[in-house]
Amino acid sequence: MTVAAPPDRPAPPVAGRVRLYSWLLLALGTFGFAAFWTLAAVSLDRQLAWLAVLGALDIAWMLRLGGWRRGWTRAALGLIATALIVLVANWGIVAGQLSGPFGLDLASSATKLGPNLFWTLFHLANAGPELIWTAIGLVVAAVASR
Repeated sequence: MTVAAPPDRPAPPVAGRVRLYSWLLLALGTFGFAAFWTLAAVSLDRQLAWLAVLGALDIAWMLRLGGWRRGWTRAALGLIATALIVLVANWGIVAGQLSGPFGLDLASSATKLGPNLFWTLFHLANAGPELIWTAIGLVVAAVASR
């Protein structure tokens, strides 16, 4: 004879099950960290490329909190989310640097920034050390998210 749980008690969470909040945590971690990186870099007038490593660790933590199963899928998601952090943060940094001379706010500058101008200014601002920190961040993302 089996005894059913009372109806007022929620079912226990299932480990390794991806739900809507798992995707929301991943999005929050990605865009929240990119916003933090953008604001810090614009206010300090530096690229702060070493934040790619911290962003990778943040994403690995968000993936674990979200209940993603261990393995290559989680590592690939961590890598993609970290690459998106780097892209969005650098887009915001370029837009922030251009917003002052053009008399725009950050959001207006980000929407007016085209991919060719972004790519040119990204290459001018990111030399060897910044690209090395970005590569280290991507490796950390793949290893820590696994």
